[in-house]
Amino acid sequence: MPKLTYEERDVALAALSGWTWDGARDGISRSFQFANFGEAFAFMTRVALLAEKADHHPEWSNVWKKVDIFLTTHSAKGLTRLDIDLATAIDAVAGQLALRPKGQ
Repeated sequence: MPKLTYEERDVALAALSGWTWDGARDGISRSFQFANFGEAFAFMTRVALLAEKADHHPEWSNVWKKVDIFLTTHSAKGLTRLDIDLATAIDAVAGQLALRPKGQ
């Protein structure tokens, strides 16, 4: 899968809410905050199933009720459509759960 062009990346990021471009790593990231650890873990479980089905896996971490996700396509050495599609799917999962604004 080819890397996205600068224009493709900018259009894709404009359609994604909360995802931030990381130029040094050529990928995108987002933090999700939940009410508690159980909700955060349930979110990660649902995302893991999506990622496995897509055969495209995030770099992520979880501390208590916070989940940080970074997406890039290692085989392409940068951001591809796979990352945008997975970010969109992750946002859909997050939208189905009771997310709290950052800082709460």
